[in-house]
Amino acid sequence: YSDFGLPFSFGSFVTVIVSCGTVISSIISSKVIAKLGTNKVSAYSTLLTAIALLGYSFAPNLWVMCFLSVILGIGAGSIDVALNNYVALHYSATHMSFLHCFYGVGVSVSPYILSLVIAGKSGWRGGYRITFIIQLAIAALLFISLPLWHKVHGAEKSTDEAEFKSLSLRSILKIPGVKMMCGLFITSCAIECTCGGWGSTFLVEYKHLSPEKAARIIMIYYVGLTLGRFLSGVLATRLHSWKILKLGQIVLGAALLLLVLP
Repeated sequence: YSDFGLPFSFGSFVTVIVSCGTVISSIISSKVIAKLGTNKVSAYSTLLTAIALLGYSFAPNLWVMCFLSVILGIGAGSIDVALNNYVALHYSATHMSFLHCFYGVGVSVSPYILSLVIAGKSGWRGGYRITFIIQLAIAALLFISLPLWHKVHGAEKSTDEAEFKSLSLRSILKIPGVKMMCGLFITSCAIECTCGGWGSTFLVEYKHLSPEKAARIIMIYYVGLTLGRFLSGVLATRLHSWKILKLGQIVLGAALLLLVLP
């Protein structure tokens, strides 16, 4: 924000646009997945996010970043839905937790990489370029692995996503327990995005830490997120999902109380 001569609060525009893009792509992704398949949706969406990250590194102003945020949000949302849908259909709750655990590994490493780059001459733009290279490498691996999907599921037509019944959003909300799960998911995502997106800004602006130190502290938050998802995967074989959710809420409540202490 300092490079653009704007107050740091303007960063919320980027965050909101990315979130809106994610929501929109999540709503329409079922039809796209049914037509293209999880493999192609994952590959093309990862490539989209890589392009958006590269654009961030060259963005001359906030408006360009807002435009790129639409692309980033759509790509990120499509990846989330495609992989979550695939694991939900073909694997157990334990595997789903481990999938999200490895997401946590990625977001834990990212702040650390950014802290190292910010401390050097490249600045935040260099951080986005490094992230672009990593994302592009992942996209390349996904495109290379496209034939493997057909080998794994070629003999079992029943595993094809298109053969599962696709429900409308209204029908999904009528399923018992879905509305409560949506509420829990909204609040958990709100806390995660607030801490991840504004935690470093809070530490820099109000705790007067250097940007690189703030990034490393946020990395610890994401390490905790990763460990929590790993533990939920282990506990999923022994405890009911609702018990795991209650345990998570207790830990979260304790952490929030510690946060408000002086």
